[in-house]
Amino acid sequence: MLRFLTAGESHGPSLTAILDSVPAGLPLSPDIINKELTRRQKGYGSGGRMKIEKDTIQILGGVMAGETTGAPIAMLVENADHVKWKGKAVEPMTSPRPGHADLTGAVKYGYKDLRPALERASARETTMRVAVGAVCKHFLAQFNIVVGGYVSSIGEIQADFGDMPYEERFTRAEESDVRCPDPTSAQKMRDEIEKAIHGKNTLGGILEIVALNLPVGLGSFMQWDKRLEAKLAMAVMSVQAIKGVEVGDAFENTKRLGTQAHDSINLQHSNLQRATNRAGGTEGGISNGQPIVLRAAMKPIATTLTPQQTVDLALGENAPTKYERSDFCPVPRAVPILEAMVAFVLADALLEKLGGDSMNEIKPRFESLRKATLDDLQMDNTPHVFWD
Repeated sequence: MLRFLTAGESHGPSLTAILDSVPAGLPLSPDIINKELTRRQKGYGSGGRMKIEKDTIQILGGVMAGETTGAPIAMLVENADHVKWKGKAVEPMTSPRPGHADLTGAVKYGYKDLRPALERASARETTMRVAVGAVCKHFLAQFNIVVGGYVSSIGEIQADFGDMPYEERFTRAEESDVRCPDPTSAQKMRDEIEKAIHGKNTLGGILEIVALNLPVGLGSFMQWDKRLEAKLAMAVMSVQAIKGVEVGDAFENTKRLGTQAHDSINLQHSNLQRATNRAGGTEGGISNGQPIVLRAAMKPIATTLTPQQTVDLALGENAPTKYERSDFCPVPRAVPILEAMVAFVLADALLEKLGGDSMNEIKPRFESLRKATLDDLQMDNTPHVFWD
């Protein structure tokens, strides 16, 4: 149902996105998107670029009189740093950074300089993903569906949230410059980032993204590409520097017995409920009504002040990498980016489930969705012939 494309280069004049198939009648203002863009620019360990850019959205199509029309939504963010690059003679870039798209991009596209790969592969592109995600989060909010995130580890520092509710984690994360809800761990993370900065190095970490109040029944097991967790994993893995993802307690479950790894189903009145959420909110490729819980592993980014070993492709000899301005720790800033991608997938799945071209059509359908209750699951309890 939903689809989007982004375009633009890191130091080009602007970044753009087109988001297609948003229903008509969704109230939408630039402030809703700008709030998310501002979040993306905040986080301890950010590089100098964030001091230059003041990302502000321009909505160029698909919204009239403060409401979506059902037409594609066109959005643009200008690159303030472009004026320093426009018409400038740029020094050739011929030494690829290990871990970046420099070398693979040059091989794939036949570039005679590495900069075109850098310009498009840069995480600057995520500006428009966040803009798209802001619209999707706002759409989901009309149904009380919340997507939030936080940092659970940076380097060797692992936070312990105990029984802290997810809503509280979201709130506390936004009060922290490393987006960690636990103040003690947050300070330790900040100290680790400080060490990396002084050591001219970079740090990675683990982020958790959670979606609350989703209905049962989004996604499908009927085809491989319809499975909800598969779509979510792809969306999260598409973000620059993300190298791993798990749903629920995926890796911990590998250490447990089958009777310990799953979420038992209990009857409370007529409701089917669970005391745990080891599955992370999906079963058989379908949302089960529990919170969707995703964890993403973000590697230390490739651009380091300390040179790394590489090869100067023009000279044909070993050489050190040359520094390109970047973050020291992108993990805190990645939270709203991953939220955006998760929100996009969930908004698409909800629209696929509900159908309809306008909010007036969709809202009544949402209210009538089948729930995990005995009333909505009336088994006929009679024998039937299989494959007659």
